[in-house]
Amino acid sequence: MPPAPLAVSLGDPAGIGPELLCRAWLARDEQRLMPFFVVGGAKVLAAAAKACGLDVPINPITEPADAATVFAGGLPVLGALDAEYRPGQPDTSGAKLALHSLQRASDLAASGVAAGVVTAPVSKARLVEVGFAHPGQTEYMAAVCERPVEDAVMMLAGPQLRTVPVTVHCALLQVPALLTAALIEHRTRIVAAALREDFGLENPRIAVAALNPHAGEEGAFGDEESTIIQPALDALTAAEIDVTGPHPADALFAPRARQNYDAAICMYHDQALIPLKALDFDAGVNVTLGLPIVRTSPDHGTAFDIAGKGIADAGATIAALKMAGEIATRRAAS
Repeated sequence: MPPAPLAVSLGDPAGIGPELLCRAWLARDEQRLMPFFVVGGAKVLAAAAKACGLDVPINPITEPADAATVFAGGLPVLGALDAEYRPGQPDTSGAKLALHSLQRASDLAASGVAAGVVTAPVSKARLVEVGFAHPGQTEYMAAVCERPVEDAVMMLAGPQLRTVPVTVHCALLQVPALLTAALIEHRTRIVAAALREDFGLENPRIAVAALNPHAGEEGAFGDEESTIIQPALDALTAAEIDVTGPHPADALFAPRARQNYDAAICMYHDQALIPLKALDFDAGVNVTLGLPIVRTSPDHGTAFDIAGKGIADAGATIAALKMAGEIATRRAAS
C-alpha cells in the first residue's frame, strides 16, 4: 500500500507560500509528487492562483484520505478556516490561519493519518503575536512528538550540500556556552542514523566544522575545538561513525572538499545556512531529523515583498514535497 497523503501547512497567507503550493500542484506529474493536501485557506489559495495567472482548481475535502482520490483534478484543501488574501500585508487573521494550519497538519502527521507534514514559510514574529511559544517550527515539531528539543535536528539539504547546525535559534554570543561535546555527539548520531534510514546511504560520511577561525589555530583563537568538538569526535569514532574534523569552516564547503562527506555538522545557524543557501537556494529543503514523523519545509522565508507578483520560484517547495514523499515511502517500506 502507498503511504497516506502528505499534510501541508499553508504558511503565512500574505507570503509566497500559497502561490508556491499552487505551482507545486501544477508540477505534480512532471515531478512525480506524492498526493498532498493543504490544511485551510481554500479562498487564499484560489486568490493566490488567480493573482499569479495559474489555473489551479481547489478541491475541498472532509477527510485526509480523500486527497489521493481528487488530487489529479485539483488542489485538495482540508478544513473551512480561511482569511482574506492580502499579499505582502501580514495581519492577525492571517497569522491565526497559519498557526491553525500548522497545528492541524502536524497533528495529522503525528497521528499517522498523514504520511508526513510539509510546512510552508511563516512569519515567526506574527505567530508569536497569536500565541506561538516556540523559537521555530523545528522546535514545535519536537513538542508535537513529545520529544526533547535536542532530538529535533534541523538538516538543510540541497542537490549539492547537506548541513546541520548544532545550535540553532539563538544569539551568536550564546553559541560557545551552548555547545557541549554531548550535544554535538547526540545530534551527529541522529544525523548518521537518518542518512542511513531516510536517505538510503549505507555508510554515511560526516564532516564536522570548527567553531573558530582556522579551527582555533592550536588555541590561539579559542580552545573549543580541543575541549568540546574533539571529545565528541572521539566518541563518535569509537561508535564506528565515519566522522572527520574539526575542519576550518572557510574551506569545508569548497567543491573539492564537498566530495569527501555526505553531511556537514556546523556549530551555529549561519555557519550551516549560508553555504546551503549560496549553493542551493532554489532547491534547499529544511528537513527535521530524529522524530517519528516526516517533516520538511522549503528553506526560504515568506518573501512578503514579492508575494502575489508571480515571480517566486517554486523549486524549494517542490523539493520539500518530493523529499517528504521519498522519506515517507522509504519508511513505509522498512
